[in-house]
Amino acid sequence: MLVEPPVTEVLKVVNDRFELISLTAKRARQIAQGAPILTDKKGESPETIAVWEIYEEKVKKENS
Repeated sequence: MLVEPPVTEVLKVVNDRFELISLTAKRARQIAQGAPILTDKKGESPETIAVWEIYEEKVKKENS
């Protein structure tokens, strides 16, 4: 199974695996609840769409 985008490439945008998981989960929940999709890439799940948005740097970690 080919995963797009590759996790190794996404980790160049988000340097920490835990941060990537956390950001992906948060954004996927937003998408599942009806938030606008910020990428042209098609995904089968909110999680896939969220990863594409992160990879394209359309979603970033909020500074707390």
